[in-house]
Amino acid sequence: MKLKIDQQADALYLVLDESKIVDSEEVSPGIIVDLNEKNEIVGVEILHLSKRSPRINPRELQFETV
Repeated sequence: MKLKIDQQADALYLVLDESKIVDSEEVSPGIIVDLNEKNEIVGVEILHLSKRSPRINPRELQFETV
């Protein structure tokens, strides 16, 4: 799993699987899921990140397993 933040595009992308993306679907305004050939979600993109979370600091992200 990878988390990518593109500050120029103001977007966050979560890669769940490295399989080939064959389709994308906007499930909510600015929230896009990428699907593979089995129709499984392999990525999630969140656009307009700074508006959704204005105090986010990409250098202070935390990873938590529960």
